[in-house]
Amino acid sequence: MPRWGMVIDLDRCTGCGACETACKSENNVATVSSDQADLGRATAWMRVMTEVEGEFPNTTMRFMPRPCMHCDNPPCVKVCPVAATYINDEGIVGQIYPRCIGCRYCANACPYTVKYFNWFAPEWPESERAHLNPDVSVRPKGVIEKCTFCHHRLQKAREDARAEGRELREADYQPACVDACPTGAIVFGDLDDPQHRVAELKHDARAMRLMEDLGTEPKVYYLTPRAGT
Repeated sequence: MPRWGMVIDLDRCTGCGACETACKSENNVATVSSDQADLGRATAWMRVMTEVEGEFPNTTMRFMPRPCMHCDNPPCVKVCPVAATYINDEGIVGQIYPRCIGCRYCANACPYTVKYFNWFAPEWPESERAHLNPDVSVRPKGVIEKCTFCHHRLQKAREDARAEGRELREADYQPACVDACPTGAIVFGDLDDPQHRVAELKHDARAMRLMEDLGTEPKVYYLTPRAGT
């Protein structure tokens, strides 16, 4: 059974935002008004965080893409009273939207703040509705939503592999953010398969995980910047 995970090389990330845009487009993530954004109600399943190091004029801008960490020990799953958030056998933490009651316990329990509450029913102009992805549901008002590693792509890749009578290959299943990254900063695959590049990179000397001391066991690894870069 695979254990899907991600490695993000912070040396390669330029902060271009292609991963954010691809994620929004692929997963029908709605855009809120500036007034709602000011209230903290913006939604972004993948968000590029920025940090400035040093003092002017000797400053360096760092970027950190932050999807859901898909923890092996997810606190969000433990606190959901209706089992709307769950972790499957392959380590992907998902959401069952029709079951969610919007209590937001999971969002409060997540130390990475990667879960978002839908304050309003999403709306798109008529001219944009044709661009919605039919493979992904449009989440209603009053539920929590989050990154799913584009799980619908995994289902499609499995169906194609089954139809062709072969095993699923590493390149068959890649989330939208991985496909869109122009510098190859994001690598995805089976963390337990030594033939997958992601399994090798997680053992790199620069590899680290966010807030490891909390015991959440995140499956997103970061390669820290090299000295002098």
